[in-house]
Amino acid sequence: MGLESKVIRVGRFDVRYVRKGQGPPVILIHGLASSIYSWADVIGPLSEKFDVIALDLPGFGASSKPDDLSFDDYEPTLVGLMNALKLPKAHFVGNSMGGAVSLLMAARQRDRVDHVVILDSAGFNMQPGERPFLARLLANRTAGTLAEHLPVRRLLTRLFLRRLIQDETRITDERIDEYTAPFLSPGAVASARSLLLSRVDEGFVANLGSIQAKTLVLWGRFDPWLPESHADRFVAEIKGARKVVLETGHMPQEERPAEVSRLIGDFLIS
Repeated sequence: MGLESKVIRVGRFDVRYVRKGQGPPVILIHGLASSIYSWADVIGPLSEKFDVIALDLPGFGASSKPDDLSFDDYEPTLVGLMNALKLPKAHFVGNSMGGAVSLLMAARQRDRVDHVVILDSAGFNMQPGERPFLARLLANRTAGTLAEHLPVRRLLTRLFLRRLIQDETRITDERIDEYTAPFLSPGAVASARSLLLSRVDEGFVANLGSIQAKTLVLWGRFDPWLPESHADRFVAEIKGARKVVLETGHMPQEERPAEVSRLIGDFLIS
């Protein structure tokens, strides 16, 4: 990425983050089995107008990987990170699981969240039997342990990226390496498994109606995991939310970074 990362202690976690630019703060939150790298190509363009902070959520990237991680850990971690960085309020941008975390913050921490942008967000498939195959694979102890081995992990990573990314020219050796490496670190699979087996707030969908932040829903037309109908449900549940569909798969910011950066930037200053 060409950016120097830092590690800060937030509660019981070490959290890695990168920061670039000046202006209104924007926090970028990646999805399941991902990291800061997911935002590598949008940090630069966004930093021309914003103070951009991208972090590795606990359990992923180079942040702490406890064996008792749960979804309930993310809200206090983000509040703690904002406090440590002296950010009273920020825009939130999240992809996949990171979208769900962003919406959770918007519902529960209204005074800390300005605008919200979600990209192919989780939220309507949070219960164990409804989750995408990757989530169910990591939650399975036998399959997850097998996936810790480098050759298996690289093969799985390549297969999943080919499924999730519509434009196969974006599936480079570098991208495969960046997605593979964090899950080879000690405790990574166990931490992800704990997260996926943890209780998910059953009131998540009901709380969407309480969100006051202006919300933009970006969605990849060819997302194989989360259909466009989920985007329509978010728009229906969140007052004033609007939708933009992109010709991408599950991670628009990795396929169309210039277009996504422009859409996010224009929305955040609207």
